[in-house]
Amino acid sequence: MWDDNKSVLIQRPEVVETKEAKVETKDEGFILKIHPEGRYLYCVADSGKRADLGKLGLDGREVYTIPFVDLCAVVHNCPSEPYKSEDNEKVKRWVMAHEKVVEVAWERFGTVLPVSFDTIIKSEKDRGAEENVKNWLKEDYAHLKQKMDKMRGKAEYGVQIFWDPKFIADEIAKTNEEIKNLNHEMKSKSKGMAYMLKQKLENLLKKEMEKKADLCFKEIYAKIKKCVDETKVEKTKRIDDKSQMLMNLSCLLDKEKCKELGEELEEINKQEGYTVRFTGPWPPYSFVALG
Repeated sequence: MWDDNKSVLIQRPEVVETKEAKVETKDEGFILKIHPEGRYLYCVADSGKRADLGKLGLDGREVYTIPFVDLCAVVHNCPSEPYKSEDNEKVKRWVMAHEKVVEVAWERFGTVLPVSFDTIIKSEKDRGAEENVKNWLKEDYAHLKQKMDKMRGKAEYGVQIFWDPKFIADEIAKTNEEIKNLNHEMKSKSKGMAYMLKQKLENLLKKEMEKKADLCFKEIYAKIKKCVDETKVEKTKRIDDKSQMLMNLSCLLDKEKCKELGEELEEINKQEGYTVRFTGPWPPYSFVALG
């Protein structure tokens, strides 16, 4: 090895892996620390068999299963360090690849327990990463098995309810006596007084819209709740002035009951001023907290 401050030439040494996860030359005793190998975890699947799923993982990594009894961890080999990047597009590709592997495992094995993105099981001085995965499956077997049994035959669906705020406001204005009286009164007042009445009218209409939204949420939620096993209320998202998200739900239900929920949502979708978005089926991401 030499260095003249302008260029560096390093002769590649012959290396061997040690238990301390280091690289050591046989000739010179030179020690170089490296990241020990880990196992990137995608999900736990309802199968006790070793299987290769192909090069589906992050950055095209080979994905396979590590079995224990009648469960298995879906993994790829990786360094024991987080997947980090300042490139947002790269991170998005990683997340999409993670979800794709979970979905492929779900289709192949029938039931899976998804794990959060960037969950890595590390090796230790006296124990490799694969052995640690097996030990985790062994130690948490009862809990994982209980979760697996609960999720078997079920899927996650997304339900989003939208309304047209202008249409709803017009309907309220037609039926609310106080609003009708204020509208009538404004026509006979001076500009200054009419402006004050307009402010009062807008505040009243806003309160009535909030009351209507709360009432609609409760009524629609009750209809959906009777068709599903579990629900999780997610944050609503702003769309535009013509369409406002009233409800955003993740729903867990038996795949065979999907038609019943779909029929209920179709009735809501038929109501003037309302729109329904129904997505799925998906693996139960929102109802399994692993990783």
